[in-house]
Amino acid sequence: MLIAAELTANAVRHGHVPGRDFHLRLHAPAGGRCVRVEVTDTRAERLPVRPAAPDAERPQESGRGLLLVSELAARWDWHPRRDGPGKTVWAEYALGER
Repeated sequence: MLIAAELTANAVRHGHVPGRDFHLRLHAPAGGRCVRVEVTDTRAERLPVRPAAPDAERPQESGRGLLLVSELAARWDWHPRRDGPGKTVWAEYALGER
């Protein structure tokens, strides 16, 4: 699942604090039509930014993770981590839509 891979890669690259872990949670309710991916890290000062359309004249090799997530997910957002410093970035993918 590309959404989980992108959110996890962002947590490792941008949310990592030495000596602390990040957490990945996948939730798919029985009989549900949606999968929710949550990635929690411990870096509070690096918050996700809504992606802008890429510049076709200046292609980049990185920096498109949240753009992919916003295109593939039914919805996504983030909230402060409930039990300490950091944040949780989540995305929901509607099953059977793509």
